[in-house]
Amino acid sequence: MQETVIHFSDLALNSAILSALTEMGFEKPTPIQAASIPVLIEGRDALGKAQTGTGKTAAFSLPLLNKLDLSQRKPQAIVMAPTRELAIQVAAEVKNLGQNVKGLKVLEIYGGASIVDQMRALKSGAHIVVGTPGRVKDLITRERLHLDECHTFVLDEADEMLKMGFVDDVTWIMEQAPETAQRVLFSATMPPMVKNIVDRYLREPARIDVAGSNQTVEKVEQQFWVVKGVEKDEAMSRLLETEETDAAIVFVRTRQDTERLADWLSARGFKAAALHGDIPQSLRERTVDHIKKGVIDILVATDVVARGLDVPRITHVFNYDIPFDVESYIHRIGRTGRAGRKGKAILLVRTNQIRMLRTIERVTRSSMEEIQLPHRDKVAESRLSQLASDLDSEKEHKALDKFAELVEKLQTSLDIDATTLAAMLLKRQQGKRPLFYVGEDPMLEAIERDKQRRRERRENRDNGGRDFGRNSNVDWETYQLQVGREQGVQVKDIVGALANELGLTKGSIGAIKLAQGHTFVQLPKSMSESVTKKLRKLRIRQKEVDAVVCDFTDFRENRGGGRREGGRRFDGNRNGGGRGNGNSRGGERRFDRNRGGDHRGNHRGERGHSQRRQHQDA
Repeated sequence: MQETVIHFSDLALNSAILSALTEMGFEKPTPIQAASIPVLIEGRDALGKAQTGTGKTAAFSLPLLNKLDLSQRKPQAIVMAPTRELAIQVAAEVKNLGQNVKGLKVLEIYGGASIVDQMRALKSGAHIVVGTPGRVKDLITRERLHLDECHTFVLDEADEMLKMGFVDDVTWIMEQAPETAQRVLFSATMPPMVKNIVDRYLREPARIDVAGSNQTVEKVEQQFWVVKGVEKDEAMSRLLETEETDAAIVFVRTRQDTERLADWLSARGFKAAALHGDIPQSLRERTVDHIKKGVIDILVATDVVARGLDVPRITHVFNYDIPFDVESYIHRIGRTGRAGRKGKAILLVRTNQIRMLRTIERVTRSSMEEIQLPHRDKVAESRLSQLASDLDSEKEHKALDKFAELVEKLQTSLDIDATTLAAMLLKRQQGKRPLFYVGEDPMLEAIERDKQRRRERRENRDNGGRDFGRNSNVDWETYQLQVGREQGVQVKDIVGALANELGLTKGSIGAIKLAQGHTFVQLPKSMSESVTKKLRKLRIRQKEVDAVVCDFTDFRENRGGGRREGGRRFDGNRNGGGRGNGNSRGGERRFDRNRGGDHRGNHRGERGHSQRRQHQDA
């Protein structure tokens, strides 16, 4: 007997939700969604057993969105998650699913962000609140989060939540819930603590079990490379050439990036094509058919169009951009390792995105191996090996005799020998993918910088933490930069430019003194010629700095009375714990790399800090 296929349109969801699902490319619910949505729409308490990556966020979000009264200002649903990252992720998913629900307000609340801002947002109204138990309890205690109109309470990843020590907060919150409220709990496992919560607070819950091991994660080898030394486009080229791929998908975030990167790869000889939501359906189908048949080998795609894509020959998934949430990551890597084959997923991650990488590892209960990008010489070897293989397959071609005659004619007409002619033809054939490189590999410079940083950290530990910001063993030279306060330049701009554009480490940047129209900075006399050339071309805030060596030496500061005499001093050894550091009105203040760790009582600073962190985790 054939199994009935369920579509979202078969479920009792309103038109705004169905239209959003269609726009996102979803037609059929996952098993956890198909089992949960009808039960939750009925209003029953429910216990769902499911792993991350099975679609459980939509399983509880869609029924929530379906029964909202948008005219009410107080929260109607509370969703609790164990970490700030998961709270942000769930809130983003709810907003996506409810993108066509006009007037929808979803608010994420968690510790580490300004509670004043969160109280202000609650006062202006929110339909769904997604938060961590500690901050949810805090706001309820302050009588800023009101539960009298809450009809649904959801505990997401309950086992993780209780494992992390939130059992008291969770039970306290559940005790505040209105008697008639629906209670929903999702968990990958059912340890005794979770069972106690279920028995105590859920009333004859529907039990939905689609758990089991996460097969997607288990059958895919996962690796990551920290972006450094070269641009991501160049990194993708090196990986594609040195990995033994059959076909691959490269995931990016935007439609523009799919086309730009696909064009860049195609210009370098790769058989690549873009795939995104704005491409007509007929062309999308043709593109997928081309990768199935081997006409193309690389798809550069966005998340939405690749969901459900099933091409057995895809051996690799490259995450050019890190996804916003864990479920998207699981869906991405699920495009490989199909039809019983092993697959590989490689993630390109910036240093400020490592936290999200660790979240993916924790939630998926997996571990990624850090890899180093192949050096250019290895890439050249790979290209030469591929060329030799291609030529070997042509040795018996029946038209070679005619080409041999052509070679003789060209030798005569050009008056060159066969070796020189072959070299000329190889040069012409290589195009934008050289068979060998000239000059230093920027990756080697990046590796050397990493070694230097490690050496400095060891020296700093050996010195008991002294001279953190400035290496006393360096022979310094003072440069005058023709930018200053008048151009809106701050010390952080100077340090950022020197670190990011020149690749200087914190131990290679000495004292800095900022004046109205210029800045003095100490840099090592031992800088290489390549770094010095970059310094000559350096721009800060779109203005050329025109760096010149000078004999300025007065980097002293007046320590009396808390006032400064003129500039600011770069000092990486400050811990930011003191009051008033950097806030004097008399001129110079210390640049402190570690400031911002303590924002108590400073709501504006706290908000800025949290926004930066959210951006980094994205």
